[in-house]
Amino acid sequence: MTGTRIGPIALTMGEPAGIGGEIALKAWVGRHDHAVPPFFLIDQPSRLERLGPSVPLKAIANPVEALEVFSTALPVLPVDLPVAVEPGRPDPANGGAVIAAIDRAVALVQAGEAAAVVTNPIQKSALYQAGFRHPGHTEYLAHLAGLPEDGVVMMLAGGGLRVVPVTIHLALKDAVAALTTEAIIHAGRVTAQALRTDFGIAHPRLAVAALNPHAGESGTMGREEIDIIAPAVITLMAEGIDATGPKPADTLFHATARAGYDAVLCMYHDQALIPLKTIDFDTGVNVTLGLPFVRTSPDHGTALDIAGTGRASSSSLIAALIMAADVAACRGA
Repeated sequence: MTGTRIGPIALTMGEPAGIGGEIALKAWVGRHDHAVPPFFLIDQPSRLERLGPSVPLKAIANPVEALEVFSTALPVLPVDLPVAVEPGRPDPANGGAVIAAIDRAVALVQAGEAAAVVTNPIQKSALYQAGFRHPGHTEYLAHLAGLPEDGVVMMLAGGGLRVVPVTIHLALKDAVAALTTEAIIHAGRVTAQALRTDFGIAHPRLAVAALNPHAGESGTMGREEIDIIAPAVITLMAEGIDATGPKPADTLFHATARAGYDAVLCMYHDQALIPLKTIDFDTGVNVTLGLPFVRTSPDHGTALDIAGTGRASSSSLIAALIMAADVAACRGA
């Protein structure tokens, strides 16, 4: 049972020295104005009390209690932090608690006690010092689900645009070297299925971006389009997926072009994230496709430079909570 039909949303604390606690408090404050679905935060209540704005907190023992108290207080499932938190200064000693919050959220959604997991941003450098051995959140969630780390796909969504980077956190030269026909096919299959099951799109349309300028100009500016990308598009089409490309990336993201597809497969990180963050910097959402449970996240980092200042925006977190509830409802239907 994946837990996509019942219960509140489990929100992890993320890096405690970052802005996760602050934006969680602000999301609860804005619950009426933005129709935020019920959620509970896995965090340390005493450290939240030191953050602003002033928010009533209620420690809970299980997610059922969250539904009962959400209207009047932010439900908090307590987790212990061994070291006092200093905003902007991550301490690897707290890394175990950060990971434990993720583990607890996933266990609750797998047990059907939570509807979805929303993760606040983590500071990977601090977790690496604490012994974390996964590239990031997405890969760790795949591990918890019993999937290979490359078995899931990252989607960024916002402003009417959905983008899927086929290669993610790699230097550009390494991303080009790592790009394969098989990786593009896998991303296309997972994306098309998720658009149907998670977003209710009966006949999803995928645009596939080229790697080189002008889609390689028939091989004069690179053969990746001919040798790697076009064969993937052909395979996806043969499987009944409405995929087109490779398309020159410089003409793929304007308003008219966006009306012609439901998601874009991009060949590397910035090709996907630059247009997404240009169109919708404040409310973009990270969605993990291919998991047996629903997971979203704000499309920003820990923002250590403004942690503790009260200036962090909760817009992306609110969007992530709403999208998590929508996807869970779509799966449940």
